[in-house]
Parts: sequence; structure tokens; C-alpha cells
Amino acid sequence: MEISDAQKFMQENHRACIAVRQKDGWPQMTFVTPGIDPQGRVIITSRGTTYKIKHIGRDPRVSMLIFGEQYSGSKFVQIHGTAEIIELPEAMDTLIFWYKQLRGEHKNWDDYRKQMHDEKRVIIRVNIEKAGPQSIKRI
Repeated sequence: MEISDAQKFMQENHRACIAVRQKDGWPQMTFVTPGIDPQGRVIITSRGTTYKIKHIGRDPRVSMLIFGEQYSGSKFVQIHGTAEIIELPEAMDTLIFWYKQLRGEHKNWDDYRKQMHDEKRVIIRVNIEKAGPQSIKRI
């Protein structure tokens, strides 16, 4: 599968599980809601105080399984890449872009910005280096 096929799939499918590496090497997996930025990188928001942020800071290699709306029989893609953490204030424009892509317009952007600051939100941005499955018939 080409990375562009995975990016296209992710523009319409926003359910995923991300796997990051804990200090002992075992994976930590968390459900996330990914989007795609204009450069084709995966974007996810998280509170800056979570364990996944701590783990990514130590080892930026991540894997994600992105799937459709149904659990059984859903189409899916898997990606692997290198993540970077973007903190506020630099993250704000991407946080807004992420929200608009997944949920549309917010009823009050000033409230949204305040909430992002209060929650110490960050952006996890992943450069996709590998994508699967091997056949695009699976998506």
C-alpha cells in the first residue's frame, strides 16, 4: 500500500488506536481521533500530561491502526512513523485545524482556545514512514 492510500483513508476515517513504547519496551495503546494535516502528516490532540506524551518524548516511534465505523469487518489501515510533540502556543493553529477537520465549526472559538490552554493540550504529529495492509482492496 502506498502512503497516499493510507492518507486518503484517514481523511474519512478518524477512529484509531496508537501504540507507543513504554520505558520497558512494551507497548502502551490508546484510542485516539486522528486527522491529516495539509502536508499529509497524522495529527492527534492530547493533554500534555499523559503517559503517551512522556513515552513519545523518549522514543518517537509510533504505530497506529485506523479503522472504519464498525468493529467487525471494518476496513482499516496500519501506519508506522515518527512522532513529534508540538506544545502551546505553537500548537493552537493545528488544534483548530484538527477540530474543524473532524467536527466542523466550533460554537465559540475563544472558549475552545481557553479549554486547550486549561487542559495543556498538545499536538502529536506523525510523519508516516510505512503503511499497510499490502493490498488496497482491504480499504
